[in-house]
Amino acid sequence: MKIKRIGLLTAGGDAPGMNSAIRSVVRYALYHKLEVIGFYRGYWGLINEELTVLDHRAVSGIINLGGTILKTMRCQEFKTRKGQERAYHIIKKNALDALIVIGGDGTIRGAYEFTKRFSLPCVCIAASVDNDINGIDQTIGYDTAVNTALSAIDNIRDTATSMERIFVVEVMGRDSGFIALQVALAGGCENVIIPEKKFDLDIICHNIVEGNLRGKLSWIIVVAEGAASAREVADAITEKTSLETRVVVLGHIQRGGRPTATSRFLGTLFGKYAVEILLNGQSNKVVGMSLGKVVAVDFETALKKKEIPVDEIYHLINILT
Repeated sequence: MKIKRIGLLTAGGDAPGMNSAIRSVVRYALYHKLEVIGFYRGYWGLINEELTVLDHRAVSGIINLGGTILKTMRCQEFKTRKGQERAYHIIKKNALDALIVIGGDGTIRGAYEFTKRFSLPCVCIAASVDNDINGIDQTIGYDTAVNTALSAIDNIRDTATSMERIFVVEVMGRDSGFIALQVALAGGCENVIIPEKKFDLDIICHNIVEGNLRGKLSWIIVVAEGAASAREVADAITEKTSLETRVVVLGHIQRGGRPTATSRFLGTLFGKYAVEILLNGQSNKVVGMSLGKVVAVDFETALKKKEIPVDEIYHLINILT
């Protein structure tokens, strides 16, 4: 089937660089004489027909903006047969030949279930601050999120050193400790707590006291949100060591802000490549970066659990403390 009209949406959690992908999809599609229809608020907008025609001007001046101009939200209704049937009706009503979806693992899973039920060419663009898509080394937004968290930790380090305090910093990572590991290593932090590894608070406290006796009077512990509560960790450290401990929860600050050059670059490349995949008659692919090249992996591959070198990085952080 010849592709003439593409639907485009962003779903799930936002990631810096999504707008560069939107811009790239739209302008590269227009270059190839294709129409692009944007849906607001992800799958919810698809079900409820909240749409707009995306032309060259519609995506002007957005490459430097965080978030997504198409807005985004999570949609439980899309997980149901009724919701997907409604979405497919909207697609046929608006004469769409294919769908490009920008988002993370939940978004990709939704596209996978949808395309299994209905015959529709679909390509996903990997955009996730968690960088947890299997078969892909780097997603849109990950670089920005890590650098945002790292900048905050650099600032915290100044205060921790000046005031000789322990800080427990909570970063994003409900199911994956990838951000926490990267930030802890790059920020020279003393400990990291992640979902993939059990942690022993007694050992951490023992090391803090030992360090204190050696004259090391500041300490930064990075905690992935899915592994523990920063407040509970800090309270336990204070109770066990009698040392003053402070908590910083970075939260959604990591999602926002201007995308880095890397996030913009990846978004632009991924958007162009997604359109090319459809023009070449392929479908059910997830676009991302692997080994320095733009790749397209099957939905099934992308949705497997991603293996990361947890032990190696974790061990190195402990050695360098």
